[in-house]
Amino acid sequence: MATNKGTILNLYKRLGETPRERLERLRREKPRYENEVLSYAGRLDPMAEGVLLALVGSENNKREGHLNLSKEYVVDILFGFATDTYDILGKVKASSDTDSIHKKGIKEGLWDFQGTLVQEYPPFSSKTVEGKSLFSWARNFGLDTLVLPQKEVTVYAIELQGIYKLAEPALLSYIEDSVAKVNGDFRQEEILRLWHRNLSARGDREFPCATVRIECSSGTYVRSIANRLGENLEVPALALHILRTKVGEHDIKKALR
Repeated sequence: MATNKGTILNLYKRLGETPRERLERLRREKPRYENEVLSYAGRLDPMAEGVLLALVGSENNKREGHLNLSKEYVVDILFGFATDTYDILGKVKASSDTDSIHKKGIKEGLWDFQGTLVQEYPPFSSKTVEGKSLFSWARNFGLDTLVLPQKEVTVYAIELQGIYKLAEPALLSYIEDSVAKVNGDFRQEEILRLWHRNLSARGDREFPCATVRIECSSGTYVRSIANRLGENLEVPALALHILRTKVGEHDIKKALR
């Protein structure tokens, strides 16, 4: 039986899950929430994992306040490819060599994102325009007639934590494994076909990656930062992996797995 008592749950959303699937898993694993009114505050894309706030019962009446909480992320940025979703669950639209990528350039490039900036909503996002989500426009109607909406966000801190090289076979394997975790129609077949066209399980290339920690205001798209960083450095880039480590005071260390 549902109760009127409101509470906030700090949940860990797995890679590949949608926020709705995480709430459904909560109901299965914790039967006391089976009949509760549940929602989430601040969605996470399928290719992102980490802290997801679930609002229970009367706490849903305070949803707006929870949506405005600041966020912290650790994102791994891959250089050499760009996709239409700005992450690996997208169609490859550009590729190039990465000879010009180096630590100093990445650090200097990240400085441009510190502070208040105007950010376009990604083409594949839930933002509604003329009654349809941008995701729906991108999938079904095309974006040629639309001007992507913008919003002002604030990056409180952004720092390069490290750089590393990812071997071509390991990159392809990671993409295959990650995409396989996603249910529903996210164009998985077409996406994997394009990745296989660009990568080989026997390839000998290595691709530079940067691990970046970001503290930001609500509504900041870190995959957009990855894509824009690549544009600024004139090398295609995308979010290889996104981990949300904090929402307000809710820390990943205390998240319910």
